[in-house]
Amino acid sequence: MTGVLRGISRLLCAALAVLLVSGPAHAVDPIELADPALQERYRALSHELRCMQCQNQSIADSPVGLAGDLRREVRELLVAGKTDAEVRSFMQERYGDFILFRPAFTARTAWLWAAPVVLLALGLFVAVRVIRKRASVVDEDDVVPGEEGASR
Repeated sequence: MTGVLRGISRLLCAALAVLLVSGPAHAVDPIELADPALQERYRALSHELRCMQCQNQSIADSPVGLAGDLRREVRELLVAGKTDAEVRSFMQERYGDFILFRPAFTARTAWLWAAPVVLLALGLFVAVRVIRKRASVVDEDDVVPGEEGASR
């Protein structure tokens, strides 16, 4: 019995050691900027930009090399004194509208912003039509109160 307990305790210690050692390995961007305000702007921008390789992750959350390069580029632009809008504009010019999780409202991206509203309106229109159609079918099927015996 003590051998089993010793084996379980060794297994638990090994698992704990793996968890402690692997913690820093999961950190995507451990580098901190000296200025806290600049660091906050960097974090906000890195969550607004999409990883071009992962496509559904921000560059802040993506562990791939391209995302690391993009984070480094954002950091360098901020340290160079660029505004958030200038950084977004630079990235958009270089990588296209797709890099922005929230693209600007322009003639080219209007459909992105209008599509949810149009689809919701279309869905409501169809739902109202179906409900009205079913209500009219139920009304036609109602039996008139004096004709109950005549139909049988």
